[in-house]
Amino acid sequence: METPNLPAIRALRPAWNKGRIVGQKRPLKPKHVWAIRVRLELAESHRDLALFNLAIDSKLRGCDLVKMKVVDVMASGQIKERASILQSKTQKPVRFEISEGTRASLEKWMQDPLMVGSAHLWPGRFHERLHISTRQYARIVRDWVTSIGLEASAYGTHSMRRTKVTQIYKKTGNLRAVQLLLGHTKMDSTVRYLGVELEDALAIAEAIEI
Repeated sequence: METPNLPAIRALRPAWNKGRIVGQKRPLKPKHVWAIRVRLELAESHRDLALFNLAIDSKLRGCDLVKMKVVDVMASGQIKERASILQSKTQKPVRFEISEGTRASLEKWMQDPLMVGSAHLWPGRFHERLHISTRQYARIVRDWVTSIGLEASAYGTHSMRRTKVTQIYKKTGNLRAVQLLLGHTKMDSTVRYLGVELEDALAIAEAIEI
C-alpha cells in the first residue's frame, strides 16, 4: 500500500543556534577571573559577585546552580566549607568546596534586602519565578565576559564550570580528581569535556624538535 506524500512542514521559528558559534566554550584564565571579580567588587554588585564565585567553586551546570537554595550552603547560621548538590542530569550527588572568598561574598549577599525571606540563593524578580532562569544566568555570564573585553561567543555558562577544573588538571594531571569534581560517571566524558587528549598531543609535539 502506497503512502501519500505529505506536504513539507516548515519550522515556525528559526533554529536557536542559527548564526551563532556553537561548540565547546573556553574556560576563563586566572587573570580573567580576577578582572571580573575586581569589577564586581568595585560596582558593589553583591549578588553577581557571590554568583560568580560560587559558579567557579561549585563547577555546577547552570541548571543546578540557579536552583540552589540557602540551606545548600548554610548551616547553623554559617556558610559551609563544603556542600553537596544532587545533579538534575545524572541524579547523583556531587560535592564541592566553598573557598574563603566565596564564603565572604555569600555572607554579604545574604545580608542584602533582596534576600529577605528567600529560600533560593538567586531569587527571581517576579513572584511567579522563585529563582533566576538558566537563560538569565547565561545573559549574566555574557555581561561578565564582555565587561573585560572578551568575545561573548567564545564563552558561556560552561566556561564557569570548566574554569577551575582546567587549572586543576594543568597543575596535577589528575583526571580522576577532575571526574569526581565534575560529577561525571565516565572517565571518557571527562576526557572529552577537557579536550585533554588534543592538548596533551600538542604539548608533546611542541616539545619535539626536528
